[in-house]
Formats: sequence, structure tokens, C-alpha cells
Amino acid sequence: MLTDELKYQIQKEFRFEQTAGQRLVTDTFARFITSRDDRSAMILRGSAGTGKTTLAGAIVRTMKNMHQKVVLLAPTGRAAKVFSVYSGHPASTIHRRIYRQRKLDGDGGVFTLNYNAMQDTLFIVDEASMVTASMGDSSMFGGVGCLLDDLIRFVYEGRNCRLLLIGDKAQLPPVGESESPALVGAVIESCGLTVYECDLDEVLRQSNDSGILYNATAIRRMIDRDELTLLPKIRFRGFADIHIVPGNELIESLASSYSKVGLDETMVVTRSNKRANIYNIGIRNSVLDHEDELVTGDMLMIVKNNYFYSGLKEERGECIKEERGECLKEERGEGREEREYCIKEERGEWREEREYCLKEERGEWREEREYLCKYGDTNSPNATNTKKDISLSSLHSPLSSLIHSPLSSLNTLSFIANGDRATVLRVRNIRELYGFRFADMLLRFPDYDDAELQATVILDSLLAEAPALTREQNEKLFYAVMEDYAHIPQKAERIRKIKQDVYYNALQIKYAYAVTCHKAQGGQWAHVYIDQGYMTDEMLTPDYIHWLYTAFTRASEQLFLVNWSKQQTEER
Repeated sequence: MLTDELKYQIQKEFRFEQTAGQRLVTDTFARFITSRDDRSAMILRGSAGTGKTTLAGAIVRTMKNMHQKVVLLAPTGRAAKVFSVYSGHPASTIHRRIYRQRKLDGDGGVFTLNYNAMQDTLFIVDEASMVTASMGDSSMFGGVGCLLDDLIRFVYEGRNCRLLLIGDKAQLPPVGESESPALVGAVIESCGLTVYECDLDEVLRQSNDSGILYNATAIRRMIDRDELTLLPKIRFRGFADIHIVPGNELIESLASSYSKVGLDETMVVTRSNKRANIYNIGIRNSVLDHEDELVTGDMLMIVKNNYFYSGLKEERGECIKEERGECLKEERGEGREEREYCIKEERGEWREEREYCLKEERGEWREEREYLCKYGDTNSPNATNTKKDISLSSLHSPLSSLIHSPLSSLNTLSFIANGDRATVLRVRNIRELYGFRFADMLLRFPDYDDAELQATVILDSLLAEAPALTREQNEKLFYAVMEDYAHIPQKAERIRKIKQDVYYNALQIKYAYAVTCHKAQGGQWAHVYIDQGYMTDEMLTPDYIHWLYTAFTRASEQLFLVNWSKQQTEER
């Protein structure tokens, strides 16, 4: 039978003797994938050290070996990279796959659900505990408005497509939620799906040799048993991978980690953005000796989704899937106006736009000529970095000038996600415009095969206590940039120009040496430092226990607890 062959192939790819729980998961997956019910889904829950990752990788390789189509997804870029490494198959973020931009506004744009043209495909989502069911993004994202519902709607729009959700219910739930809805069977069933569920709870024998996994398991048991009366006590004795770091040894310890595993494999996890800022400033000044605001080698984190580079793909004619989706929508009587507009635009039937483009190419715009005559050429040696010394032609750089990497890297960076990390290769042309500070940078993205991108970044978000620019700041930038295109009579053309504007689309960044646990979730680093701050029994909450468990499981090799209290240290 097909189910028997499938189980045999998974066990073969697993390469270890399976536990009883792992065999049950294999059996459940075989029944799920061979079911004739095309509205079926599966949830695989498992904590750290149970072999969940290894089993998921075996499932992916088995499906590939049997020539079955598989799409791997994760909530963040770092999580997608980790998923890709252990499965041996490319992975992308959920947002990149299921959404596309349809409208621009002062707060970044409105996105609609993409069309799923896949058939007979298994979609596997790792780190599903991060997938939200709240309506917080409903103003920006189309579809139903929450990520989980939109994900399900997207997957099951394809013929005979199915969804496998993998995650750890002990990790931090999405912001504003008490549990991880994507890992709750009743929630998935409420979407009209037949749900297959499995749990991996048995920690493997070799995992007990790790202090990280031993203590993470002890914390998880507190969650499972609802034991939230005392702060967890951490065992250090007998383990070589978990350490206490006093404050006076922190600089030396961090320097050692950077030397051994590198900046990209070292992370400090804190409980607030304010605390993360303090660490980032201290690390740059005291450990890395960086005096300037930004230097070559700095690690940055993108703190707001940026879809500007999907516009690059559209300009190069690479939006085949989107066009296919629009055609299908047109057949269903949807999106006719937009399609007719695109057809007319392709045929050159918009006279005003054609005349505008021709005039722009010839440099015939009077405002620009007068501007250049008044302020001169910014390429001259005497040019300065103020707004009056920047011509309109150089102020809003064309999209084609932003790409430094080859086309393959461009495809990888179709959209820069909140939480993606980048290394600074070059910084230049720091300037102030529209009441904000900008810089041009060459960035390398280690989680995307070291793809390189030259982009404009906004510096105001670097040390802000808010996670990114506020809504008011985003709107201020939008309307300030729009003033530069006030001479364009057609609103559609003005919006198109803003969508291509490098300042409106500037990357929002923070230093990435220290981050909050929510930002770290989904990723793993060789060396992780945890600073939980001052804690007492009176401050104990379920959120803290989930936070601590999630922070512990970010470390793959060594875990360092900064200024860890004796009250939370196991004596024996």
C-alpha cells in the first residue's frame, strides 16, 4: 500500500531508530497525505529535543524523492533559512508567498491575497507558533485580515493542496494572544478542515547531555503542569553548554563569542526594545570599538516589511505568477478595471503618461531645469548633502540603480521582511531630507545566500524605543515625498512615482547585536546571551515562562545567562 511505502521511506530518511512517538507521527502523516479528503490539514507539535526538526526534514526529503511538490514556509527570514538548512529544500516567508501589494498609502500600502496556482502540493509551515489569528493587520492586508485565515484560504484555493503546521506550543504566542492558534486543533477545524494532530513529548536520550535542552525541558514542564508559583531554577553543574556571565565579564565573553563563531552567530536576547538599545550601544562602543553611527561590518535588523523590491521584479517583467492570478481573477469577473488599465498601459494608450515619460527622458521638465540652474550639479566637488543641492533626477533614484546583486539574488530578495538581518558593506551619502535622516548602503543578507543589495535606509529608527517608525512618522514622510510629485496631474501616475521613490521606501533598521525575544523567535544562533533583568516571584507570569523557554531554545551550541540570580540557580 502507498501508506506503507510512505512510512518506510520516511523511516529510511530519518536515519535513526524512531521512538514510539516519532513512529506515531510518521503513521499519522501517511494517513493525512493519502486521505481522499482534500480539506484536510495536519498539526505536528513538539518541544525542543524531541526530534521534531529531524522528522520534518525526513518528511520533506521523502516527498521530494517521491516526486511530490512541496512548498516550505516560515514566519520570518531567519526561520525560513533554518528550515531550509535542515530540510535541504528552499524555504520562504509566509508573507512573501501569499500576499502582494495592490495599493499605496501613508502607512506603507495595502496588500491582497495572492492566487494559489499550485496543484497537488503540500505546504509545510515551520515555527507555526508565531502565526497569528488576530485582526491586527486587517487594515494593511487583504483577504480575511489575519495571517492564519489568509494562509488557510491561500493554500486550499489550490487544487488538492494541503497544509502541515509544525511548531512548539510552549514558545511565545503571537503578540496579544494567550496561545498559538495555528497549533490548536479546534481553531483549524473551525476553518472547515479535517485535522490530524500529533505531539512529540519524549526528549531524546542524547538531549539530556545538553544543559540547554535539559533546562528548556524543565521550563516546558512548568508550562504543561501549570506550575507558576515559583521562578524556575536553572541547573548549571554537569553541563558544558550553559554558563552564568557576571556583568564585569560580559564584554570579554561577547568578544570571545564574536571571535569563535562570528557576529552572525551571536545574539543577545532582552525583554524590551529599550534594553536592547542599551546593549547595542554598549556592544558597538565597548566590544567592537565602533565610534561612527554606522560602519562597515555593522549588523542591522530590518524592522518593517519592505516590498519595494517586488517593484523591481515587476519592472523587469518577472511578475508572471501575479499576472496569471490576475487573468484568472478576470475570468471570474474580478479585477476587470485594473486589468483593462494594464492592457491600455501596455499598448501606450494613456497619452498623458506617454507624454510625461517622454518629457522625463528628454529632461524637458521646466521645474527640474530651473532647479539645476539654481542649485547646480550635485556631482561637483563642492556639492553638499542638503536637500537644496540634490536635483530631482538624482533625488529619487531609479529602481534599476539599487540592485548590486545578480538576478538570482534579486529573486531571493523580492521583499525584505521585518526581522531580516543584514551586514553593512558600505555607507555613504548621509543626509537629511523631509525631516528625516537617510544614508545609502550596500548590504549583505546572510539569511539569503549572502545576497547583496544597495539601498537607501532611514536612520531615525536606529535607536528609537518604538519597534519601528510610528504611524505618524510614516504619514509625515509619505506626504512630504508626495509634494515632490505635485506637478504630475494624474493621481495614478503620482502614486506610481511614490511607489518607486527610494526615500519613501527606505529600509527601516535597528542594530542587530541585541533584540527582543519576539524578534529572535524563529531563529537560532550558536551563542545566545539572555538578559532577563530583575525578577522576583511576585513578577512571575505565564508570559515570562513562555519568554524564558523561547529564549533558551534560540541557542544551538552555548547559552550565557547574564547576571543570573542565585535565587534562580539550582544548588546541587
